[in-house]
Amino acid sequence: MKQSKRDSAPEHPLKNVVWGRIYERVGQYWKALAVAIFFMALAAATQPTLALAMKPLLDEGITGAKPDYVWQVPLAIIVLIFFRGVCTFFSDYLLAWVANNVLLKLRADMFTRLLAMPDSEYKKGDSGRLLNRFTVDAQNIAFAANSVMTVLVRESLVVLSLLGVLFYMSWQLALIILVIMPASVFVSRIFMKRLRRINRETIATNAQMTEVVNEGISGQRVIKLFDGYGYENERFQYVNGRQRRHQMRAAIADAALRPIAQMIIAFAVAITIGVALHEADSGVLTVGSFAAFMAALAQIFDPVRRLTNVVGHMQKMLASAESVFDLVDHAGEDHDRGKQFAGKVKGKIEFDQVSHRFTDAERDTLSNISLTVEPGQVLALVGRSGSGKTTLVNMLPRFVDPGQGQIRIDGQDIAEVSLRNLRSQLSLVSQDVVLFNGTIAANVGYGTLGNASEQQIRDALAAANLLSFVESLPNGLYTEVGENATRLSGGQRQRLAIARALIKDAPILILDEATSALDNESERQVQASLETLMKGRTTLVIAHRLSTVQNAHRIVVLDDGEILETGSHSELLEKDGAYAALYKMQFRK
Repeated sequence: MKQSKRDSAPEHPLKNVVWGRIYERVGQYWKALAVAIFFMALAAATQPTLALAMKPLLDEGITGAKPDYVWQVPLAIIVLIFFRGVCTFFSDYLLAWVANNVLLKLRADMFTRLLAMPDSEYKKGDSGRLLNRFTVDAQNIAFAANSVMTVLVRESLVVLSLLGVLFYMSWQLALIILVIMPASVFVSRIFMKRLRRINRETIATNAQMTEVVNEGISGQRVIKLFDGYGYENERFQYVNGRQRRHQMRAAIADAALRPIAQMIIAFAVAITIGVALHEADSGVLTVGSFAAFMAALAQIFDPVRRLTNVVGHMQKMLASAESVFDLVDHAGEDHDRGKQFAGKVKGKIEFDQVSHRFTDAERDTLSNISLTVEPGQVLALVGRSGSGKTTLVNMLPRFVDPGQGQIRIDGQDIAEVSLRNLRSQLSLVSQDVVLFNGTIAANVGYGTLGNASEQQIRDALAAANLLSFVESLPNGLYTEVGENATRLSGGQRQRLAIARALIKDAPILILDEATSALDNESERQVQASLETLMKGRTTLVIAHRLSTVQNAHRIVVLDDGEILETGSHSELLEKDGAYAALYKMQFRK
């Protein structure tokens, strides 16, 4: 029991912080909220008026004391209902406007943080959870906040005004309601913790479902070719089943809350009716007063029930808010902090005693790597898979930071240079080409290159041996390439990436297996484009096909994170070491 108390204690400060942050975001639109609350107050004020109308109608209208009441009171009720409808419309509209603006700003902040996250965060394989924060969690916050606010404000006002009517008609009877009603609030609090925990679990399973569905879409060809239908269906059914279980647990807790609270209210109502009938028999209450009291009491059930039900929405909103603010609070990379390169970068690269070990790894991925690449030189990195080639190259744009050692460009430690300035000096063409759903022109002139002229884009495509193909398309440069350029062949996609690197005109170029996934004809075309791209640039090439690196100024052979040997193609063949063995094995095949 002591342990459970310690575990539960921190929840309250965290909950208060989350509520505070929600209030802060919603509060930015306080003017619209104030007007909405004003209209809600007007709408709430009409509720007890309908109950009060019963007293003159029965005491003086039906008895004939004031016969005009027979048509005046019903007409007044119609006017009140119309007035309440108008007020409700404006309050709902304004609250929806606030909710959508909160959602707009929240998603914008999340996406900014998402793009600023370091590369290591993306490698955690949590894409389903990230997507879920945008599609489910953010919407839960905005629209649950809207629903919660509407219920809390409007229904609280209605309850208070109806309680005023009850006290006006009979304070003795109203006291009975006030004494018993807090019991329903106490019961609600018992369910709050459980609902919040269940909603956290539901959010986690939502993320897993998004991940499984996303993999089913992206990997549909592999699933079909390797007959993975059963396996994927089994994965989905498992996640889908967990989702159903969590939702049912939430539904059970939510469903149990309502009848328990209603039973407490029913006891209060039963006692109240008994006392009211006694007072009516004694002449303390008139027929009209009794009818007005019962009308107000009957109307109080719905707002109290909605106030009770809002507990579930609040816990769902808080669980989603914790997930969203976790992303919003992510520190991310500061792209502009640091120095600028002094003058135009020539492209001299120095790796000085560089080592690196990934978190939880048993050994270093790289160990004491020292290399120098002169401006304009081509350095090729070869070796077995897992030898550390990609990790070493990823240190240049600081996707990975060295654990020890220093990396310098033109004598400047890149750890002291701003990420934006550093990355503006680098271009990348890799085996896994990333293109965006848009036009060819938009992909070639992507990002900060978006202001490139049409002629510059044409020149880049021509240098990449792709212009004739692009001009043969119906819309030319403005042809839509589809999601990740699925409408283009592998070689065309690769040359489009080369054109993008050409137009950037960065002094340092990284080629990561740029031709390994292509057939011989496509490889020749892409290799010719790469030779154009490499002219005058310091180039680091990662390659498994040794035929593509024979003309490199220097070849470095890596194994288990260490340099085995280095030299030109001919020098390494003469040494008859690891490189020669790799070369002979490839050409024997």
